[in-house]
Amino acid sequence: MNLSQLDENEYNPHYKHYILELGNVDLFEILKVSSDELLETIKDLSEEKMVFRYDEGKWSIKELLQHIIDTERIMSYRALRFSRNDATELQGFDENWYVDNSNGNDRNSIELIEEFTCIRSASISLFKSFTDEMLLLSGTANESDITVRALGFIIAGHQMHHLKIIKERYL
Repeated sequence: MNLSQLDENEYNPHYKHYILELGNVDLFEILKVSSDELLETIKDLSEEKMVFRYDEGKWSIKELLQHIIDTERIMSYRALRFSRNDATELQGFDENWYVDNSNGNDRNSIELIEEFTCIRSASISLFKSFTDEMLLLSGTANESDITVRALGFIIAGHQMHHLKIIKERYL
């Protein structure tokens, strides 16, 4: 599934920058490549570097990683629900509240990296299980309509957005 097939009416404009920054990519390739790039970037960082904040009130790399994990879980859950023709409107989530309550900085970096790896692997398997028809299904989350396939690209784009921030402001 290629990003060029995605139409702007398949997602809320809030996600546009995540999607556009990906370029014209295949969903499964970008999910794998983006994961590899994130892991390569953070795998050898010290615990001290993993809890570094570049400014007061900003998240640490551990908190960013926990945020990426939480967001991917939520987006995958939405994709699963919508792929099954579940018409229940799903609520949004407050990313700051989630990070504040995640205990991310107190977690072991190796465990966080392992969790991210497992979540990404599960997301790839989930999206590979969808038929072409399922990928076009949509639902409402956070008061906006979104398709299953758009959620896959948002997962990758969101993670790449935060990887760019890690590279620019933390390393």
